[in-house]
Amino acid sequence: MKKTIISDTALILAFVSSAYSGIGLHIAGHNASHEIWHDWAVFHVLASIIFLLLGIYHLAIHKNWYKGILNKGLGKKSRITLAVSILFITVSVTGIILLGVEGANSGIGLWHYKIGLLASIFSAIHITSRRKILFNALFHNLHKR
Repeated sequence: MKKTIISDTALILAFVSSAYSGIGLHIAGHNASHEIWHDWAVFHVLASIIFLLLGIYHLAIHKNWYKGILNKGLGKKSRITLAVSILFITVSVTGIILLGVEGANSGIGLWHYKIGLLASIFSAIHITSRRKILFNALFHNLHKR
């Protein structure tokens, strides 16, 4: 349980950093100097690599949830969680493709940005719906010491 709390907290921080830097990068692509755009790009890539690695770990922790969908169907499982998973994979793949693209405002980059915004909205809903579980686990572990 302690590993899950630490990884979930780190995942939330990485998500916020990735989303924030992605929006900053998009804004910088409109009218900022190349140096400022580049700084945002570096920040976004680093934050997103951390987010990707933690996201993969998070998915691995919850692999039985996905096995349940494959074996029994979605049933009463969260459609938001499924949407977050699909959007996470899509935004990750488009982000990896973008590592080979030079400069700002590419077509795939704009798709990545739009999918990233949608993923951020669904992720915020996903996190918010689990906030009591996370806060209770954090509070319990802090007072356990």
